[in-house]
Amino acid sequence: MIRVQTEDFDISKEIATLAGGRTDIGAVVTFSGLVRDVMLTLEHYPGMTERELGKIEAEANARWKLQGVSIIHRVGELAPGDNIVLVITASAHRKDAFEAAEFLMDYLKTRAPFWKREGEDWVEAKASDDEAADRWKK
Repeated sequence: MIRVQTEDFDISKEIATLAGGRTDIGAVVTFSGLVRDVMLTLEHYPGMTERELGKIEAEANARWKLQGVSIIHRVGELAPGDNIVLVITASAHRKDAFEAAEFLMDYLKTRAPFWKREGEDWVEAKASDDEAADRWKK
């Protein structure tokens, strides 16, 4: 499940939606990101962003044995402390869930088509984020 939205999300509800009542899931890993320090504006191209996130979700499913994936990314005006991103991975075993979540977050930080502005300044990609993502190259 992939959603790009302006609305906030409820982490517990999203976990229950993905994993509730299922007995084939032994591990659920979540990563939730929050806005730090300053007002943040996130922009994207509707349609294109969801397609690109779908591609990376498919790649995660091809690399690891997953029972489910949820990616929620907010756009628009966000204040310090607001939820910005949620990645949930579910699998029979923890290793697959942990690695897939880390892979998805590295992708979101480096290649996902979002544009971020803090105050009046556009945020540039960080070399450390690119280095983290490089470990996933085949």
